[in-house]
Order: sequence, then C-alpha cells, then structure tokens
Amino acid sequence: MVQLTIQIPDELAIRLEPLQSRLPELLWQLVEENSVPAVVSPETQVELANVPNVYQEVIDFLIRRPTPEEIINFKVSSENQMRLQSLLQKNREAKLSPIELAELDVYQQLEIIMILLKARTYSLILQ
Repeated sequence: MVQLTIQIPDELAIRLEPLQSRLPELLWQLVEENSVPAVVSPETQVELANVPNVYQEVIDFLIRRPTPEEIINFKVSSENQMRLQSLLQKNREAKLSPIELAELDVYQQLEIIMILLKARTYSLILQ
C-alpha cells in the first residue's frame, strides 16, 4: 500500500477528520464516478463537440455586453434549439447515451442560468 500526503486547508481537514477511516473508500468512489473512458470513439468525439457549441453561443452573447432588452429576448440559435429537441425526444424514449445525457444537462444548466439572468435583468429594469 502507498502512503499519500496532500496539503489541504485547515477547514477541510476539520471536516474530514470524522471520515478519516473511510477516506480510501471515498477516494475510490470519487475516482470511479469521475473516470473517463480510456478509448474515445469517433462517434463520442462528435457528440462531445456539440456540447461546447451551445456554451460558446451563450458566452459569445454575454461577452458582447448585451443590453437588458437583448438579454430578455435572448434565445439560442435554431440549430441548438433543434439539438435540444432531439435530446429531449431521445430522453422521452429512454434512448440517451451517457454523453447525450451530459449534453442535456448542459442545456438544462444554461437554461437555469439564463432564467436567473433574465429575472435579474427584469428586476433591475423595474427599479
């Protein structure tokens, strides 16, 4: 067995102290949950390429410093809307691959961010 020494903040050390006997088990779980497949097929690479596209679109929009009206009226491109519809249909049919499920999560996270941004913008306009 290998001994591993790491530096962590004092606050984290205090929180981990009760779990000290379980740390190896917890590290295994963390590694298993975050493991990436060793072989990435061309199909997976294509699917992964779709995920940053919607991120890039939202980032490009925000970096332009849109007006409040532009924020309120923002919608992703029809290409990304069609991709979302496709993912939602596959989800209803329980045919999503793990990569597609992650991509759908990206869309959902971005939707939440945009809803919060639009709500914040509305509240600033009404002040």
